[in-house]
Amino acid sequence: MLDRYREIYEGFRWEVPADFNIGLACCGQWAHERHRFALYWEDEGGATSAWTFWDIQQQANRLSNALSALGIKRGDRVAIILPQRPETVVAHIAIYQMGAVAMPLSILFGAEALEYRLANSETTAALVDSASLPNLAQVRGRLPLLEHVIGVAGARESWVHPWEALLAKASRHYAPAATLATDPALLIYTSGTTGPPKGALMPQCALIGNLPGFCYSHDVFPQSGDLFWSPADWAWTGGLMDALLPTLYYGYPILGYRGRFDPEKALYLMEKYAVRNAFIFPTALKMMMKAVPEPRRRFELALRSIMSAGEAVGDAVCAWSTDALGVGVNEMFGQTEVNYIVGNSHTLWPAKPGSIGRPYPGHRVALIDEDGNPVPNGEIGEIAAWDEGDPVIFLEYWKNPEGKRNKYTGKWCRTGDLAKQDAEGYFWYQGRADDMFKAAGYRIGPSEIENCLVKHPAVANAAVVPSPDEERGNVVKAYIVLTSGVQASAQLEDDIRLHVRGRLAPYEYPKEIEFIDALPMTTTGKVQRRVLRLREEERKKSLAAKK
Repeated sequence: MLDRYREIYEGFRWEVPADFNIGLACCGQWAHERHRFALYWEDEGGATSAWTFWDIQQQANRLSNALSALGIKRGDRVAIILPQRPETVVAHIAIYQMGAVAMPLSILFGAEALEYRLANSETTAALVDSASLPNLAQVRGRLPLLEHVIGVAGARESWVHPWEALLAKASRHYAPAATLATDPALLIYTSGTTGPPKGALMPQCALIGNLPGFCYSHDVFPQSGDLFWSPADWAWTGGLMDALLPTLYYGYPILGYRGRFDPEKALYLMEKYAVRNAFIFPTALKMMMKAVPEPRRRFELALRSIMSAGEAVGDAVCAWSTDALGVGVNEMFGQTEVNYIVGNSHTLWPAKPGSIGRPYPGHRVALIDEDGNPVPNGEIGEIAAWDEGDPVIFLEYWKNPEGKRNKYTGKWCRTGDLAKQDAEGYFWYQGRADDMFKAAGYRIGPSEIENCLVKHPAVANAAVVPSPDEERGNVVKAYIVLTSGVQASAQLEDDIRLHVRGRLAPYEYPKEIEFIDALPMTTTGKVQRRVLRLREEERKKSLAAKK
């Protein structure tokens, strides 16, 4: 195929207006078209609804007026502790157009996790539903700055404002606040691997910074008939900035689903709504590959593009998607603080299975060493973005200036993720810097080994960590989730080891294997290798103490 990468990358120029507001860009500009659909919604109980941009704007105006009447003003933090549902979209638009700061939080957060984020951010109002209200209720008394809680879909307590009653009293007319492109719009707490979570404060223009990657990772989005869906939680950058907001920005509809991810349900939804574009994280793709190996025998799919990110996808999943779903996966790399900066667009430049791609237009990205110097091709370096004129990069960590200083080397904003680059500029993900380890003197990253493991028919998912060893420093250990119906055995362990030894370097095969029912995951679908690593360290300490 024709490789247009250099032409597209070098011809790109940012067009960031001085004044910009996410609420106006994602809804206000389309709301006059009363029949333009913005959202199709379904929940696991079968309830459905459909919303036009006009419908959302009317409700958002009412909510903006209601929040203003409660004393919420420009710059105030408003927490959105809601799943994928229409009120979540309304809340985002309402908060942005006020010039307030939206702070999405997962409904899966426990009481302590909520308390830390709400207290640290000095949030003044929060929106909850029946799933998130009980955990908030446990810590409500310890949050003196949280003056107002609004209950959606029947979430009720004596101190909760009912959504319906609040909006019924408010006007459907609202004059949006004038905001600069550099004004704060969004506060997202990153999970982090060490220390407490950090609140990344994002500017209004961060949405503009996401658009090139979004457009190209979906093979020139939008096109006539496009309809987007992602199981990624709208409380996280993946669901919000890689799915919901850019889709609405282009005036196209998105499907929202409130319910747990299930491979068969995912395929059912994509068939029912004729989904054309999807962001499906690697863990979910692996689940689909193992649960429904030949989906087009049972489902009539209309998919045009798939993007995946969060973990390494690997060539096994890429090959399955192309063959079984009929569409290649455009792998992408980004993080909350500097999102959508590297990736693929296989209709415009060749995709190399297993590679996370090349820097997207508008982003200057390099692999650097500890001193901030670019590393030669083929060597491992840390992925970093140049912070000059790039609208996607975060403003600051909330009340944590040292955290931001530590993230930078000169103008390079470091990601903490490692990769190699080949002669054609493609990046090959090697894992988090803190996931790398040495075994018998060899530097090892988990991604390549995990990708090899899931190619074995008995392996549904896998995580690789170091296991302390007196002779070698560490040995490779694999935690493995087996495919449904497969039983663990010593023979299977040997078979899996031989499977890896025949494909990778001799020092990369897992000398230790432990079968596990489920891997510890973040709410964004990332494997928590740190949890497994600590578990393994404790296990080895316990064994040593018994000797």
